[in-house]
Amino acid sequence: MDISPLLPEREGRRVFVALGDSFTEGVGDRDERLPNGVRGWADRVAEKLAKAEPGWEYANLAIRSKRLRHIISEQLAPALAMKPALITLYAGGNDILDIGTDMAALMDEYESLVAQLAGSGATVVLFTGFDVKVSAVLELLKKRNTVYNQRVREIAAKHGAVLVDYWCLDAFHDRRMWDSDRLHMSKAGHKYLAGQVLDQLGVPHKIRPKDWDPPVRLSLREWEQRQRRWVNDWVLPLFGRKIRGVTLGDTLAPRWPEPVKVPRKRGLKKLMGRDVKL
Repeated sequence: MDISPLLPEREGRRVFVALGDSFTEGVGDRDERLPNGVRGWADRVAEKLAKAEPGWEYANLAIRSKRLRHIISEQLAPALAMKPALITLYAGGNDILDIGTDMAALMDEYESLVAQLAGSGATVVLFTGFDVKVSAVLELLKKRNTVYNQRVREIAAKHGAVLVDYWCLDAFHDRRMWDSDRLHMSKAGHKYLAGQVLDQLGVPHKIRPKDWDPPVRLSLREWEQRQRRWVNDWVLPLFGRKIRGVTLGDTLAPRWPEPVKVPRKRGLKKLMGRDVKL
């Protein structure tokens, strides 16, 4: 019997395929033992699926910095060829950050992608975007985020997709849920999001929110030091890459390009000592 009515088997196969960019690749949740040096919420979801119901296979085609057009051209066909029972998609966040993005055209492309995924018969999981409080400069993008989230909600309802409304997850207002670049989730953030996805799918798990003390209030000097470090370590390199027309994902391959059977115990790390195609 299936662990959830939302996750039917397809042709006797239980296959989960994750599509997208850095959000789904796992950036911010570092683990040098795993491909691309990260783990992420999708790996954690795959492991909980396998623990609840052995036999699940998992592929993760997401690569950091990918735009929606890249996800469509590079990830869609391979994903459908795997005949997945479950597909997760987060796409468009990098497009929102690009100057000159036509949001109406972007969301039309997004809906076309979702329609093809839903048409495969798989359960499709979509995500709204979070309003990350990075800098006053990025507040100009708030209108784009609002448009994106509203359309994602509408598209999810129209195509029968499961929606994880990331925008509404108050736990992410704590800065400890974010990595040092302030744009990607920390390990705690990825773990918490995995729990939210599993809840939406009706999959049992024991992931619990981090029990933190209230955040320590920074002095003005500490705040200035952090701002300066953030600009030097993340903002300036980001603009430098944009000027050069390169991204952090240009030299990377998908972490799990082909479905791997997820071990019920010890998770995906157990595979790293085996002859696994990466």
